Amino acid sequence: MKKLLVAQSGGPTAAINATLAGVVQCAYSSGKVSEVLGAVNGIKGVLEERFLNLGLHIKNVEDFQLLCQTPAAALGSCRLKIKERTQLEQIITVLRRHDIGYFIYIGGNDSMDTVAQLSAYCEEEGISDICIMGAPKTIDNDLMGTDHCPGFGSAAKYIASTFAELERDCHVYDVKAVTIVEVMGRNAGWLTAASALARLGGGKGPDLIYLCENSFDTDRFLSDVEQCLESQDSVLVAISEGIKGADGRYVSEQVQTKAADNFGHAYIAGSAKVLESLVQEKLGCKVRSIELNLMQRCAAHIASAVDIEESRMLGMKACQCALEGSSGRMAAVIRKTDVPYVVEFKTVPISEVANAEKKVPSDWITDSGNDVTEEMITYLRPLIQGENKVEYENGIPKHLSFYK
Repeated sequence: MKKLLVAQSGGPTAAINATLAGVVQCAYSSGKVSEVLGAVNGIKGVLEERFLNLGLHIKNVEDFQLLCQTPAAALGSCRLKIKERTQLEQIITVLRRHDIGYFIYIGGNDSMDTVAQLSAYCEEEGISDICIMGAPKTIDNDLMGTDHCPGFGSAAKYIASTFAELERDCHVYDVKAVTIVEVMGRNAGWLTAASALARLGGGKGPDLIYLCENSFDTDRFLSDVEQCLESQDSVLVAISEGIKGADGRYVSEQVQTKAADNFGHAYIAGSAKVLESLVQEKLGCKVRSIELNLMQRCAAHIASAVDIEESRMLGMKACQCALEGSSGRMAAVIRKTDVPYVVEFKTVPISEVANAEKKVPSDWITDSGNDVTEEMITYLRPLIQGENKVEYENGIPKHLSFYK
């Protein structure tokens, strides 16, 4: 029997380890693999042959449960872009050296590009003894081929809960004030749209929501805020980190350098700070900006039960298909109905996923451009449902660690 290798890559989430748990669970229960290895720090760890025997770290049901409530990437992550064909050749050499017949890569857009390159290389070279599968992950929810992405539902639940609580806090004073909250998502506004779910708890949620799918007009923004202030003391605003002006430039470029990661993605955080200065200068009222940053992707204590279970199932699906001989595909969620919420798990060709971004449909954004429609709420609502039974130790959530 061959060994199975699994790795995690890109920005971590509150659910990525549930996908890992699903892969390991499926592999061991199948009786088709001799050993399950985990690559430390993604494809970088594969190239450097840094592997862990996961059987020594996940020994029982309690370990699986603990792994599912552990945030971030338990195996470590990376943002390494495969640029040379020699790297693909080296990866195959490493896999064969360790008698690995199955490779599952858990990640987002860039990780699926790696899966696409590696599986294409295998096809070109006639390599059929190694199966390569992708398992989706990203809080940005911008992967094609799947209804939604593991990690998104938990991040959306955190965003919605945070806005519901912020709304309460913002309205305690009878002075004119504006609070601008910047939400992750890069070039897709799905996570920012989730701020509207704060209204499900009976509150108003954000007064204004600006997604990066629309060009951002600062004059229109100031007019919207000013109009809100005419009828209320406090205004709560949600903005996507990736909002751009009509000229195509990120609003955050006023405070950011031109630095980028290995995939050429610019660092774009800082839009809220720019708008804070603008409101202060033009409207003269009290204003603060909040950048939720990493908390959006690591708040496992408030993870969505639906998200965690679906993430685990997707890991199992990717593993199952690899063991059955599939390669060059990604596990995906297919939504059948909204009410009741019913999904099924399938796989899609990796060529339909790699190097593509799924954006928010224009008709899910209001004509005014500063809110989302009921169709968006219908789509989002099922993804944040349910709470996980979190194990605590000394008053804080307990986590599983593979290495210190």
